[in-house]
Amino acid sequence: MDARERARSATDLGELEELLAGFDGCPLKATAKSLCFARGSAAARIMFIGEAPGRDEDLQGTPFVGRAGQLLDKMLGAIGLSEEDVYITNIVYWRPPGNRTPTPQEVQACQPFLERQIELIDPKVLVFLGGAAAKQMLATSDGIMRLRGKWREFRAGDAEPRAIATLHPAYLLRNPVAKRLAWRDLLEIQAALED
Repeated sequence: MDARERARSATDLGELEELLAGFDGCPLKATAKSLCFARGSAAARIMFIGEAPGRDEDLQGTPFVGRAGQLLDKMLGAIGLSEEDVYITNIVYWRPPGNRTPTPQEVQACQPFLERQIELIDPKVLVFLGGAAAKQMLATSDGIMRLRGKWREFRAGDAEPRAIATLHPAYLLRNPVAKRLAWRDLLEIQAALED
């Protein structure tokens, strides 16, 4: 069964995670310690998608638990959200060696599972964290500074959430001055959830 057929056959998130765990079509699986499927609530109205698991995520088998994840949690708290209110994953489910950017082939191998994950969550709002996730999911070559802060149409199967890109928390750790841009995006996200 190819990746798309395998992903489409999942009727719930548990089944999708199980199918992904048995999937050998992404070469990152061979070098990573853990599958990092998701964290948060399956009933969330908002879904965040980052780039890839890092070292801490690989060790714990959970996305966004390292320094960037801790900053993301603080950012969410600033707009009244906690882990129980959100669903968080990445465009690839295994850590790339040395935390390098995932290759287009690695991302393509995981994409059918991610699209099905979005469809099963069916969020009201979808947030792409950083340039790699935004470029991949929006099928564009524009950089994150051009993409961030603008609402876009998005579709994954029957799910049609409002989508927006913002700066990745890891970028904000390296460039604290950019936090003001991310704050503007967070306020947009907060307003969309209150609509």
